[in-house]
Amino acid sequence: MKELFGRLADGTEIHRWSLENGGTRLKVLSYGGIVQSLEIPDRHGHYANVSLGFAAIEDYVASSPYFGALIGRYGNRLAKGRFTLDGQTYQLDVNDDENSLHGGATGFDKRVWDVEPFTAGSDMGLVLHHTSVDGEMGYPGTLRTKVTYTLTRQGDWRIDYEATTDRTTVVNLTSHVYWNLAGEGNGSVHDHELDIAASRYTPVDPGLIPTGEPAEVAGTPFDFRRTKTVGENLREAHQQLLYAKGFDHNWVLDKGVTAKPERIARLRDPHSGRTLEISTTEPGLQFYSGNFLDGTLVGTGGTIYRQGDALCLETQHFPDSPNKPEFPSTTLRPGQTYRSATVHSFGR
Repeated sequence: MKELFGRLADGTEIHRWSLENGGTRLKVLSYGGIVQSLEIPDRHGHYANVSLGFAAIEDYVASSPYFGALIGRYGNRLAKGRFTLDGQTYQLDVNDDENSLHGGATGFDKRVWDVEPFTAGSDMGLVLHHTSVDGEMGYPGTLRTKVTYTLTRQGDWRIDYEATTDRTTVVNLTSHVYWNLAGEGNGSVHDHELDIAASRYTPVDPGLIPTGEPAEVAGTPFDFRRTKTVGENLREAHQQLLYAKGFDHNWVLDKGVTAKPERIARLRDPHSGRTLEISTTEPGLQFYSGNFLDGTLVGTGGTIYRQGDALCLETQHFPDSPNKPEFPSTTLRPGQTYRSATVHSFGR
């Protein structure tokens, strides 16, 4: 179903698409490709929206911390908003102190996407297109991006990313859903149980830019190789937690880059029984524990979002990769096609 969700200040209409398949209900906006709502049942069959968001387009425009959005051209941070390719240095839009975050002040999360529905056998979904012109937010090349949201007959939500360019550029696309498996507005996720298949993570400096050398998670709060609650080590006096006011780091997935999505994380709410398993082709996972939710935002259900009321699990290449040659490359050249896939599987 397609409906009018609202209008931007210039009169541009923003539509909302509603899909349901395999027990999962998904609502997506043409603005930012935003997941405005994602509903799944608990162990008793009761549905709840497990993603944070807003009820009106004006709130997404004015103050959204990337709720549910598609992120590009470059997910995460680039140091000083700058990188060099083939001997040429590019200066990007700076929107996170001295760094560039999530593509700049007007990244893919604030663009209006072309959206078309599709069905493929027992699966259904949306195909989203956006063309980012050469020089937009400082990035070289005209980037043509296609993102496919698929709801499968099993109720999985799959995201397939594709992009091509006419000039050498960098690309790192991801999705920024804030998860609370108890339901948005139902308080902290610190009792959610999480595991991440990663033996290393990338420590950061005070500006949350990776220092460059991955560190072992063993013996640190960053060890999620065994299932534990999000809050178990969250308040330990570890310098990395102090820098980020919690977790806001990239985990180096043990599997590396893969041709097909492989399972890398599982999240569970013990009260509702809802579970989320994530599989991806990407080499990294940015786990963010909702540290900067500060009680100033009123969510979809009319309640205030506070610190720790949700978490993000963003599949990606590593932050600041263009400035870290030892990290997996995010360079895309003419004639190549950027491809990435992530699958979210829900249970109870």
